[in-house]
Amino acid sequence: MLKKLLFILIPVMFASVVLKAQQIQHYSQYFLNDFAINPAVAGTDGHFNIRLNNRSQWVGITDSPRTFTLSMNSPIKEKNMGVGATVFTDITGPTRRIGANFSYSYHLRIAEKTKLAMGLSAGVLQFAIDGSKITVRDQGDNYFSSGVQSVVVPDFGFGVHLYHDKYFVGISTPQITQNKLKFFANNENRARLESHYFLTAGYKFDAGENFQIQPMLLVKYVEPVPVQFDISARVIYQEKVWVGATFRTRDAVSAMIGFIYQDNLLFGYAYDYTISGLQKYSSGTHEIMLGIRFGESTNSSSPSIQ
Repeated sequence: MLKKLLFILIPVMFASVVLKAQQIQHYSQYFLNDFAINPAVAGTDGHFNIRLNNRSQWVGITDSPRTFTLSMNSPIKEKNMGVGATVFTDITGPTRRIGANFSYSYHLRIAEKTKLAMGLSAGVLQFAIDGSKITVRDQGDNYFSSGVQSVVVPDFGFGVHLYHDKYFVGISTPQITQNKLKFFANNENRARLESHYFLTAGYKFDAGENFQIQPMLLVKYVEPVPVQFDISARVIYQEKVWVGATFRTRDAVSAMIGFIYQDNLLFGYAYDYTISGLQKYSSGTHEIMLGIRFGESTNSSSPSIQ
């Protein structure tokens, strides 16, 4: 078994499967599609929602992360329930992660305008490594196959979400089963799915007749990576247009802008300026969110802009 690699392409250093780092897709505009990380969010705003997210990370670095997510969720009218589905692909260098899951949530009213939702998700994940993109010192060694090696595993998640038309607090845990991953037959060190822990929170303050200010927080933890914080705020004008910024510890600062058109079409854009050691190699990260929602919301606890 090959023990001495001359080098592996720089993107492998970013590969979550190999290093057991964060394996869940990441977005700066998490507040526009928090259903993607918390199944309890399904049905919270009272609309049938479709959201599409695309993120090109660390532009300028060869084979840097590229992430795409398509999600749908909807309330079940008069049933205090929500359902949804998500499909995604996350490509970093020689690694690829593709998944699909279905979610169910139950919503319990605990005050006039406050509800507590609990959600479950179940699906499948495919992790793959393209051996042809990995360079080794001994070209005759077949430790890494020149083709694509993949493994498919089940995936389950859980979340709770407390929400009001002014605030929200959510806790979720994707990949709770920590299934093992083995890509190469002669590899004695198996990777595995790592449980992730997310905490989200936000509150909207009125700032005059037409403006609102919404500070938000996202806390992420996955072993063995230190806890990471996204500290965000946006200014909202007439419930239709917003600008904002985020500071992400050890990673980046972000600028965001977005709007809602005719109460149904949503657009959001974020630019991340890298502040980590990758700064001199990357020209930043670009992220786009497109959304459409159908029907009139009947949920008095739902956020007015999301």
